[in-house]
Amino acid sequence: MDVKPPPRKGTDFCSLRYGLALIMHFSNFTMITQRVSLSIAIIAMVNSTQQHDPHNASTEGALAEAPHHPNRSGEEFKTRAPVYQWSPETQGIIFSSISYGIILTLIPSGYLAGILGAKQMLGAGLLISSLLTIFTPLAADFGVILVIVIRTVQGMAQGMAWTGQFTIWAKWAPPLERSKLTSIAGSGVAFGSFIILCVGGLISQALGWPFIFYIFGSIGCICCLLWYIVIYDDPMNHPCISAKEQEHIVSSLAQQPSSPRRSVPIKAMIRCLPLWAIFTGFFSHFWLCTIILTYLPTYISTVLHVNMRDSGVLSSLPFVAAASCTILGGQLADFLLSRNFLSLIGVRKLFSSLGLLLPSLCAMALPFVASSYMTTIVLLILIPGTSNLCDSGFIINTLDVAPRYASFLMGISRGFGLIAGIISSTTTGFLISQDSESGWRNVFFLSAAVNMFGLIFYLTFGQAEIQDWAIEKTLTHL
Repeated sequence: MDVKPPPRKGTDFCSLRYGLALIMHFSNFTMITQRVSLSIAIIAMVNSTQQHDPHNASTEGALAEAPHHPNRSGEEFKTRAPVYQWSPETQGIIFSSISYGIILTLIPSGYLAGILGAKQMLGAGLLISSLLTIFTPLAADFGVILVIVIRTVQGMAQGMAWTGQFTIWAKWAPPLERSKLTSIAGSGVAFGSFIILCVGGLISQALGWPFIFYIFGSIGCICCLLWYIVIYDDPMNHPCISAKEQEHIVSSLAQQPSSPRRSVPIKAMIRCLPLWAIFTGFFSHFWLCTIILTYLPTYISTVLHVNMRDSGVLSSLPFVAAASCTILGGQLADFLLSRNFLSLIGVRKLFSSLGLLLPSLCAMALPFVASSYMTTIVLLILIPGTSNLCDSGFIINTLDVAPRYASFLMGISRGFGLIAGIISSTTTGFLISQDSESGWRNVFFLSAAVNMFGLIFYLTFGQAEIQDWAIEKTLTHL
């Protein structure tokens, strides 16, 4: 019996699965805006004129008046929002705290999502993250410790939300549309980063930095309501899906192994080099991406010497390229597969190579062009854009090698990425606190070295075939 997916006359972008990808796009948009809010707000939150004083490392509190700073216009402080004295090392800890929280929940949430349903877990994570975002300004008034706690718990909530997505795609995405659907959903991260960095400075200047958290936390609550109404775990249970689309999805996934049993072959996974290639790719990718996402406003403000409003706008430009490359990369990857120009592993390795090599070259060039405003901006735009080509490479490779355990393995993969994010954020804060110029140079060269290690390891051991331990064994009874 031929179980090959029936030929399609063309991609049906009006189908429900693409509608779900769009909803997931806005969910990712919401979560990343809540995560990056602090990166743009902290320019106004921190008393930059004193942050290099070692005595301020553990001191915080609202100041009666904001001191003069060459990168800030007096108009920014008309709202009299509080300003805190947090050193670069303290800021690095605050930035990395959300990654600690995500790590704590990634693996268990990935496993439980396959049992309890991704809809409930992702929706709950989105709601908790949104509420904690709204309360962040209040937490800052009580001290840096409470901010770190809030960000850690928020990370735990977002860890639940990030992982559950791949359980949904394992049941909704036909194999030849995986890159398209996941890239549409994943581009919400780049689009959200663009929006928050673009308007964050304007909001802070017009209303005060607390409103950055109030506005994007409220948007998250609205998105959460939409999520619970539209999203379903399985196409078989969705009340609005057409019979034609349901049949297409089910027949396309007919050869994908599935099992009601949830035993996880941990030993086999540990011995699987293709999995370690994916994990290494995530570690390398997240190392540089976390630095760009977290420190880009600070880099532009301190190196290019622009005010907060312009810093936010300039910081948003790289994520226009990132969103575009995510979607176009997914389209190109599926095109190469559907026309048989490259094998599946060829596509995965091609996009992984582009996504790790190109941003590394741009990062290494940055210290040498710091005196050129336009060249620096162009390179900063190219780094996130080219880096997001990995979305069609090793980032969705778990759906190829072990679709049965995709959500669980995605949790582990993101765990490796977040460990890289914690190390890179903390390391960056330490390096730039010693000496700004040489510190940034060391940051970018170290990031390039990490990327090259991940690329070589993935090219050597990466695969795209379903692994033996991930294939369902049929039991026969005599």
